[in-house]
Amino acid sequence: MRIALDGPMLVFGGPYSNLQATQAVLAEAARRGIPPANILCTGDVVAYGADAAACCDLVMGSGIFVIAGNCEEQLAEAAGDCGCGFEEGTACDLLSRSWYAHANAEVTPAQRDWMRALPKRIVLALPDGRRLAVLHGGASETSRFLFASTPDSVLAEEIAATGCDGVIAGHCGLPFARRVGDALWLNAGAVGMPADDGTPRVWFAVLTPGPDGLGVEILPLDYDHAAAAAAMRAARLPEGYAAALSSGIWPSADVLPAAERARRGQALAPVALMW
Repeated sequence: MRIALDGPMLVFGGPYSNLQATQAVLAEAARRGIPPANILCTGDVVAYGADAAACCDLVMGSGIFVIAGNCEEQLAEAAGDCGCGFEEGTACDLLSRSWYAHANAEVTPAQRDWMRALPKRIVLALPDGRRLAVLHGGASETSRFLFASTPDSVLAEEIAATGCDGVIAGHCGLPFARRVGDALWLNAGAVGMPADDGTPRVWFAVLTPGPDGLGVEILPLDYDHAAAAAAMRAARLPEGYAAALSSGIWPSADVLPAAERARRGQALAPVALMW
C-alpha cells in the first residue's frame, strides 16, 4: 500500500485496548484539523487494556490507516499467545498470558477478519520523492524490538531491507527519532501505555512536509488514565499494567536494553527535528 503525504500526518502506535487513550488521540487529530486519511497507526490495536473489542471497533470505524502488529497477527488466527517476543518465563511473558487471554476472548470474528486483512507494510511517499516504510517492528520480523539505543548499523540494515529512505515503526513502546546517516528512523511511541518515564502521558508524532524537508515532532498526550486503569481493574487484568497507567513505570524492564533501563522514570521531553 502506498500513501502520498500531502499535508500534516498524525502517527501513533499501540492503542493496546486502551479505549480512553485511543479516543483522546483521535480527538487530538480532529483538534489539529488532521483528517482520518492522514492518520496512521503502527499496530497493536489490541493488547494490555480492558476494552479490546470496543477499541478495535473504534479504530475500525475511524477510517485511519493501520499496520498489522504482532498482536493482530496472533489474534487474527486465535493463536495461543501474543507473539510479542518476550523470553519465556520473564515477567512480561507471565503478565502477557492474562491480558492476551482477555483480549482473545473479547475480539469478534469480524474483528479477526479485519486484522487478517491489515497490511504488514505501507510506503509513505513524500513530496520530495523520498519514501518511508511504515512497519510494526523490524523489516523482516514483526515483533523485533528496536530502540533509541540500537546501533546505527542495525537500523541502517533494517532500513536498507525496506528499499526506502527511512522507517516509521512501533512495537517497542518508547518514542524516539533518529537520523541514521541520511535516513530516518521514527518511533511515535504508544498511546495505550506510558513511556516508562514516570508520567502518565502517552505519545504520538506529527509529520509535516515543507520546502525544507519533513518536519518531525514527537508530542505528549494527556488523557483520562484513571478511567482506563479502573476499567482494567474491573476486568481483573494484571495490576502491574493497570498501575503503570498512573505511575508511568512499566511493571517489568525485561525487554529493555541497558541504556533504556538507565532512563526509567526520567520524564521525556517533546522532540522536533527536520529531515
